[in-house]
Amino acid sequence: MLSAFGKAFRTPDLRRKIFFTMAIMALFRFGSVVPTPGVSYVNVQECLKTANTGGLFGLINLFSGGALLHLSVFALGIMPYITSSIIIQLLTVVIPRFEALKKEGQSGTTKLTQYTRYLTIGLAVLQSTGLIAVARIQGRIFPSCSLPIIPDTSWERIVTMIFVMTAGTAVIMWLGELITDRGVGNGMSILIFTSVAAAFPGQLWSIKLQKGLFAFIVVLLIGVLVVAAVVFVEQAQRRIPVQYAKRQVGRQQYGGTSTYIPIKVNQSGVIPVIFASSLLYIPSLIVNFSGSQAGWAVWISRNFVRGDHPIYVAAYALLIIFFTYFYVAITFNPDEVADNMKQYGGFIPGIRAGKPTADYLQYVLSRITAPGSIYLAFVAVIPILALIVFQASQNFPFGGTAILIVVGVGLDTAKQIESQLQQRSYEGFLK
Repeated sequence: MLSAFGKAFRTPDLRRKIFFTMAIMALFRFGSVVPTPGVSYVNVQECLKTANTGGLFGLINLFSGGALLHLSVFALGIMPYITSSIIIQLLTVVIPRFEALKKEGQSGTTKLTQYTRYLTIGLAVLQSTGLIAVARIQGRIFPSCSLPIIPDTSWERIVTMIFVMTAGTAVIMWLGELITDRGVGNGMSILIFTSVAAAFPGQLWSIKLQKGLFAFIVVLLIGVLVVAAVVFVEQAQRRIPVQYAKRQVGRQQYGGTSTYIPIKVNQSGVIPVIFASSLLYIPSLIVNFSGSQAGWAVWISRNFVRGDHPIYVAAYALLIIFFTYFYVAITFNPDEVADNMKQYGGFIPGIRAGKPTADYLQYVLSRITAPGSIYLAFVAVIPILALIVFQASQNFPFGGTAILIVVGVGLDTAKQIESQLQQRSYEGFLK
């Protein structure tokens, strides 16, 4: 692998792409620490010392690389784009126009990408407005801190901050597209990777300072095992063999080839974890904003605010399993796959074309989604288990959304570099 890494840097065009990608990543991190005009940097730093970064704010803060709680220019991070992409993807199932665009190929994909950009800007305006509205009230973002985050709350200052944060989101989209066009890997995924990976060194070192060297080594060993397990599962797939019948067209003979349909164990990626985390934070958000002292509010505060409560853990795991099945069901259509196979003369050996093929694909998909959903739920609750067993912080570095993103994006980028090396007859990274 090290020799392949050296060959990648010795290849001029590939080296340029890698350095370009690294430069964009550095620029993205720089924007994550530049404070938005109107934010008191000193007060934010003081409040961060006592901040609890759990819940939905913690999730968004993770995707922004800590920029959210710093209220920087890139405070919203990549979250508006992720949300808009998920919404557009879900709408392709509901709206016939979007479904037709998806089937049009490159032109349709370009149109959907344009819709995603427009929706991202709209969501950025809404999210920046909501964030500033919460931040201007003392004790909302940082309950244990009474210092004013935004000293000047005049409407001119507020409008300026909304404009700057929205512009920051637009710049992030542009940087991601630059990486996709001129760099290595998928741009948006690389930026998410950068945000998440940026928090790893600080979280590891805080464990060393708080718990000592022994706990630090134990966490590192657990981290290596978790990463190895995640890599193994992320690479695992069920290959369904497909045979294409031979057909004669004039003097030319077509077909007769054998291929397969790859069905990954974790077909849904990290999306179910994001959905479940966001949904679970809604009850506590309602309680915080309503200020109610009723029985239902007390029960929610007791069971859904603390991340280590058994009811919270059980609900979190069950929601992840549910959303895994839900997301796989809307992204993989067995009937559509079976129709495409039948159209091009393909069939699964031993299975009749058409409806029996769709039923078989649905059967295999449901069987393989079960361990995939359990695996996602287990990885997601690792930080909560660490909180209970080690009394560690909720920002346990080797678990949950963070490790899934880091490993997934890392593998995808390594595969892309490997394919470019193999085009030049070099041995790849993943050999």
